Amino acid sequence: MSAKVLSKAAAKEAKIDIIEDGRGTQAVHDVVVAMRAARRSGSANTKTKAQVDLSGAKPWRQKGTGRARAGYKSSVIWRGGGVVFGPKPRDYSKKTSKTLRRLAFRKALSERINAGDVLTIDKLAMNEIKTKSFMSILQKATDARKVLVISDSFDENTFKSARNVKSARLATAAEVNTEELLACEKILVTSAALEKLAERTNGK
Repeated sequence: MSAKVLSKAAAKEAKIDIIEDGRGTQAVHDVVVAMRAARRSGSANTKTKAQVDLSGAKPWRQKGTGRARAGYKSSVIWRGGGVVFGPKPRDYSKKTSKTLRRLAFRKALSERINAGDVLTIDKLAMNEIKTKSFMSILQKATDARKVLVISDSFDENTFKSARNVKSARLATAAEVNTEELLACEKILVTSAALEKLAERTNGK
């Protein structure tokens, strides 16, 4: 199955709205940062001196020992004591508008097309569940070490054939995001997926 590079002219013919000026660079940065931040669990948690489960008794008497006075064993200066200004559970997610996300998607796709990293094939469908056959299709299309495959949908045979291939990532045209467009060396798009990508770049 041969693949050909999606040129700028071919992309415009497919009604993909390509950004040709410098707009969108900051949008891509903001959206990718927001996506990565949203994946953070934010579960880091430390205990203050009030929360440490230690005795509240004075470790030694106030005077006469020759040592510095100490009021409690949970002091932050002692091993096993509390932590000053340590991390607490928090939400790292950032808000991004729909307009910003659409601009970032258009910019990322436009840059990949301009760089010649987007390849098109007629269709991608497996007759049987076989990883070796799927790898053979990819190797005929491109020699890239990491490939993003975009289609309108994937049948069960194709999905299961590709799930153990670390060098390939499958995404539907309706769900592929800006970060995925930037993560792989080459992008392999089926003809049916181009129409949906065109809809997304045109704001539909």
